[in-house]
Amino acid sequence: MTKINADRLLLSLLRENARMPVAEIARRLGVSRSTAQSRLERLERNGTITGYAVKLSGDYLASHIRAHLMVTVSPKLITQVVKALEAVMEVRTVHSISGSFDMIVIVEAPSVAELDAVIDRIGALEGVERTMSSIVLSTRIER
Repeated sequence: MTKINADRLLLSLLRENARMPVAEIARRLGVSRSTAQSRLERLERNGTITGYAVKLSGDYLASHIRAHLMVTVSPKLITQVVKALEAVMEVRTVHSISGSFDMIVIVEAPSVAELDAVIDRIGALEGVERTMSSIVLSTRIER
């Protein structure tokens, strides 16, 4: 296995379980524990791995409603809008995109009413010209 493929597999294993023990990573990569530890440390040092995250249970996620909010922003106010979105606790992710919208904002709330209020707050931000939302019904694949 090439070094690049081994790193990709290691990253895939960590996406599956960021707390996977190094011994298990080594076994699944087919390398020694010290080799796996060295690869992991190198990926942390070179900035490929910048942190580890919590993966939420299906039950927890099922108790929340997520939506993808397509947003068109005044070009001169994109930086200001992104900064305002950072302050909205329900915003999970913001992607810049090509096409008729400028970004996709992933939002999550514990109820439809709260999700509606968040979408209204985002739509009222200075610089936001238009929004269109789609509620996530189910997640088929998540890595």
